[in-house]
Amino acid sequence: MSIAEFLGFVHHKKTADGSAAAETETVRKIVAALDSMDVEHARYIAAFAFILCRVARANLTINASDVHVMERMLMERGGLPEQQAILVVEMAKTQSLLFGGTEDFVVTREFNRMATPEQKLALLDCLFAVAADPMISAAQDTEISQICHELQIEQDDLIAVRSKYREFRSVLKPPEPEA
Repeated sequence: MSIAEFLGFVHHKKTADGSAAAETETVRKIVAALDSMDVEHARYIAAFAFILCRVARANLTINASDVHVMERMLMERGGLPEQQAILVVEMAKTQSLLFGGTEDFVVTREFNRMATPEQKLALLDCLFAVAADPMISAAQDTEISQICHELQIEQDDLIAVRSKYREFRSVLKPPEPEA
């Protein structure tokens, strides 16, 4: 079974209008474009996406709005076209849900090795953007702090980026009044 089949992008039944064949061809084009990337850049993008999924998964699920924000981050920060960003996020999401607990530290350590300090701070900002949709939970805030530790990001840098997202932090919100 190919990764495209595993992710549900390849359908073996052909519709009357030939859309299954078109979907398969689209996926092949995207995969070919990803394959044509510089190996180091592809590793960087894969690790970046996986770490984004790590924060989204901190709430034990990755919802549609998390996916949308991650795709946008890969397009804006990773320079990927929309179709590639969608595929990369889906692949990272699948890997995160299947192997996240065992791969989190390994992937983050690899990202730490390949990323510049500026790229690490850009990732940190993206982590908060993913978590802030709609509210940064305590679990997500804790996960981001752990990632910062693994990436050797200074506490002052974490605080500076976190402060930009303070209105989204659930721990700073007053409790809802009881009815």
